[in-house]
Amino acid sequence: MDITKLRPKKRSRIRIFIGKHYFIFKRYLAWIFDKNIYAKEKQLEWFPHIIYKHQTMLLRPLRGVDMWYQYNKIKNLEIAIKQLNGVVIHPGETFSYWKLIGKPKKKKGYVDGMVLYYGTFKKGIGGGLCQLSNLLYWMTLHTPLTITERNRHSYDVFPDSNRTQPFGSGATCAYNYLDLQIKNNTNEPYQLHLSLTDTHLVGEWRALNPSLYSYEIYEKEHQITPAYWGGYVRHNILNRKIYNRKKQLIDDEFIVENHAIMMYEPLLEQKME
Repeated sequence: MDITKLRPKKRSRIRIFIGKHYFIFKRYLAWIFDKNIYAKEKQLEWFPHIIYKHQTMLLRPLRGVDMWYQYNKIKNLEIAIKQLNGVVIHPGETFSYWKLIGKPKKKKGYVDGMVLYYGTFKKGIGGGLCQLSNLLYWMTLHTPLTITERNRHSYDVFPDSNRTQPFGSGATCAYNYLDLQIKNNTNEPYQLHLSLTDTHLVGEWRALNPSLYSYEIYEKEHQITPAYWGGYVRHNILNRKIYNRKKQLIDDEFIVENHAIMMYEPLLEQKME
């Protein structure tokens, strides 16, 4: 990748406003005129087989971030989950994160939460929903479903303290132009099950039949390099090993290449441990 493309660009508030609304409008047109068949059916009778299950902590102390952001995030997650829980992706259909959730608004009950913004964070209505898109992306990598749109984080904002997944294994989201879209190119329907416990956001992909395959996501070529404009840039590649029911390796495929500007010193995470 050409590292010069990562260099932060200074844009006026007017340009950011115009650009954001241009892409929002473009997405609305895509939802109307593209050829995707978008998933919308919900079934609350759960499919019998769990294909993959994962959970992430709701409250994670972050340096310089007030905890009220995370308490509000939980409220926002509760509302968004109601729109996604039980959704079935039939063969040939596409799951669109924002088309199903809709625009986060106060009148829907959403509150201010933490929104990542050009390498820092600010408050914003519906903030914190990236935790849900991150969870969905990671779970989907462990299924035969195909991710057709995923947007990576351009900035690595917080150190890896207590990280259990590889760097770059999430999917950022912003209504509605940064979407997460998943297509079912299989012959089986898949169902999404989401819930909140007192401590975790929990997700499952379910199916009518057991999975024929299992998946292992791993990182390679991880490195941190100095940026010519100052600071550091973090890089890696994610790959996926695919095993059959006999645990035999049948494929090892490329998933994605990640690059992000680090917003902390590379050795900071070691000092925090």
